[in-house]
Formats: sequence, structure tokens, C-alpha cells
Amino acid sequence: MGSNAPAGPEAAALTEIVEGVYAWVQPDGTWWVNNAGAVAGEDGLLVVDTCATEARTRRFLDALARATGDTPVRWAVNTHQHGDHTYGNSLLPDSTALIGQAAMREALLHDPFLDACPPFWSPAPDWGGVSRRAPSIVLDRGLTVYTGRRRVDLLHPGYTAHTPGDVVAWLPEERVLYTGDLVFHGLTPLVFMGSLEGALRSLEWLHDFAPDHVVPGHGPLFGAAELDAVLGAHERYYRFVLETARAGVARGRTPLETALACDLGEFRDWDDAERIALNLHRAHADLTGTAMDLTAALSDAVEWNGGPLPTRL
Repeated sequence: MGSNAPAGPEAAALTEIVEGVYAWVQPDGTWWVNNAGAVAGEDGLLVVDTCATEARTRRFLDALARATGDTPVRWAVNTHQHGDHTYGNSLLPDSTALIGQAAMREALLHDPFLDACPPFWSPAPDWGGVSRRAPSIVLDRGLTVYTGRRRVDLLHPGYTAHTPGDVVAWLPEERVLYTGDLVFHGLTPLVFMGSLEGALRSLEWLHDFAPDHVVPGHGPLFGAAELDAVLGAHERYYRFVLETARAGVARGRTPLETALACDLGEFRDWDDAERIALNLHRAHADLTGTAMDLTAALSDAVEWNGGPLPTRL
């Protein structure tokens, strides 16, 4: 599955949302292809996430340098642990202070995909010249960074959602919200390393910011007028997964059997629809109080998809 729209590293673009506040949007936002951003102020740049590969991260950082006149990158924050948002960390300047939530740091230190990516994607990801770099500054619930007079609040929801270590970057004056993967705009959300209940709970938390501008972890930028519709679609999907999982557990079905039997309805045309198998593995594990088998979940997603999961790398 996946979009047929032209996409690739050359399709990425830097958008200035308000003066000195940037989003790096990488179409089409499917597997390993994320959004990132940066906030400029008198004291330098705060970068929000990097990218999965050396080539994509260098393209992002070069675009930032051109747009900001080589303003130094003083800080960077990772919104969560996943490699599409973190593998490029090692390409940041050595002097950059890297920030993340405490659980996110631990997860990145033990991430299994950077050293040996399993054969679930095609073409196989080529990370290029990157190495593991975890945050040196960790937060629990929140941390505020000032670059000159510009304030950026880095906030954890207080519970596991997309992952245990999610962080949003919130600019209260400019009303810009970088959500990380708490929001997938226009494609299937992924919650297999988090909690369906927590992801559902996070939607109200995000709504309460009342942002004017939203930079999702994947998919197009959107504004206040679309907020209710985007979060509403997430809510319907999460509830669908939870209800489907409960019915599957009650019937004694495996997550894959449940995924193959279910009708995705309004969600069938979302990119990366095969994530239903992964998300059902998460919900099934939580409902039965068992550990989720990551390899089995990815294998089931491949089987549901009828072959390896397509990438743009």
C-alpha cells in the first residue's frame, strides 16, 4: 500500500510558518518519511527532529542553513524515539544540545533497527553515514527553551501514547504546535510501540492547546480550521482498533486473524493501511496483559500487505 504521488528526498520543502518558525515537510509521509522543523531566535536555532537517513537529514539541515543565514543550531529536540525522527541526530553539530524525554532516550539507546534493519521494508532502508546519538538532556513532564525572547515549551503528556516518551514543541506566543507522531495527517496512525488508550487520551490534550498552526509528525501542515476534523479522524480510528481488538480477543482470534477479517471502512484508503495488523497487536497485548512480539507484529503486517512494506528511501 502507499501513495502513488511523486515523492522522494527532492520533494521535501521548508515552509516558514510564521517569521523564524519552520516546518520541513517530506511527502508522502509514509514509512520512515517524517516531518521536522526549527525555531529561530536571537540565540540560535532549536531544531525539532531530524530524519531517517543521512541524505534526507543533510537536505533538511542545508535548507535550514540557507533560510536562516547559517544561524547556529544550539538545541535540538526529538519528539519520540523512532528512527525517522532520530537517526539523523549524529549529523547535528557536536555543540548542539540534544533534548528528549527520559523514556525516549532509553529507547533510542536500545533501538534495534539502526544497526540491522529487519527485512520488512522494500527497498531496504539505507541509513547512510549516521550513528546512534541519544539526548544528553532529558525531561520528565516539561522543559522550556528560550532562544532570545522566543519561548518554546517541550511537553510530555504524562502517559504513554504513540510511545512512552512523546514530546510536543509548543510556541505559546505564535501558537505553533509540533506534535511529532501524536498526529498522522491523512494516513494511518501507528501505535504499536505505545498505547491505543493513551493515544486516544492525547487527542484532547492536543486540542486544548488550541493551536493556529500544526506540524504533524507525518502528512501536510494544517491549521485551526482543520483541527477538529483531523483529531476526530484519529479518534474514530483508535476507537475502531480498540473495538475490533476486543471483538477479536472475545472470539479467540490472533491479531492477524482479526486484521484479515475486519472491514477498514473509511480508513481503507489511508496510506499504510497495513498498520491495522501492528495496531491490533498492540491492542491485543494490552487487553490480554501479554508482551507484544515486535517481530511477529511486523511479519503479520507484511502478510496483510501481501509483501514487504513499501518505502521511499
